[in-house]
Amino acid sequence: MQTLKKEFINYSFIIIGSFITSVGVVGFLIPNKIVTGGTAGLSIVFHYLFNLPTGVLMFLINFPLLLISIKYLGKKFAIRTVVTIILLSVFIDLLAELIHFPILSTNTLLATIYGGIGVGVGLGLIFKGDSSAGGSTIIAKLVTSKTGFKSGSVILFLDIIVVISAGIVFKNIELALWSMISIFVASKFIDLVLTGIKQNKIVHISSTNLEDLKHTITTEMGITGTLIKGDDLHFDHSRNIIFLSINKNRIIALKNLVEEHDKNAYMIVLEATELLGTSRKL
Repeated sequence: MQTLKKEFINYSFIIIGSFITSVGVVGFLIPNKIVTGGTAGLSIVFHYLFNLPTGVLMFLINFPLLLISIKYLGKKFAIRTVVTIILLSVFIDLLAELIHFPILSTNTLLATIYGGIGVGVGLGLIFKGDSSAGGSTIIAKLVTSKTGFKSGSVILFLDIIVVISAGIVFKNIELALWSMISIFVASKFIDLVLTGIKQNKIVHISSTNLEDLKHTITTEMGITGTLIKGDDLHFDHSRNIIFLSINKNRIIALKNLVEEHDKNAYMIVLEATELLGTSRKL
């Protein structure tokens, strides 16, 4: 029952994400000749090169890749990816060819930004549904399994190829540059959907004596964390560390409290890219 509920949530994310991605592609990117990353961007280039529906091209490019790489993907992930590719292809051509979805902006800047947002939010939801949109993700898995290249490097290389192709086909270097901005915007919104707005920071506080400080932080700021005990690299002194998560708006208050307690204390503030569970348990 729990598995069925989880799959229902996954496919809900996939359907909504595929539709939002399609709106971003059809409403902003295709009419302005701006490409996005991976095979979706390549499909837009081929659409203008061969005058074929973008969704059909996306399916034709992705499906053979998926069949080749099926053994490198988990069974459920592969099935969800197949569904995603089909949904994206159908939604894009449904909006572009049958419904004739209106062009939402002819302003290049607006189309670049909002097209990137649409693709980023849509793909973020697809990834949240434990699926992928195929394309560069599949190629990256294939290359990584056969070589020592990292997936991120392969995807970046493929995006560069797509952008260069757009510049050559459209004979306009500025459109290629706009496409790079669109890809950047999309990547940021993928992260935003997957990890949320980063309100918390991870703080490491190091001092020779943290007994009083940990009590002060707990009582005066109402937060708690974990005390990690250790030694310095010379093994001459104990160098205990307080590890905690705190809202970014309270960083200055914590910094002042630490300085007041121990001017020689060492405090490191890091970005909390994702928090799972209750931060008070740290």
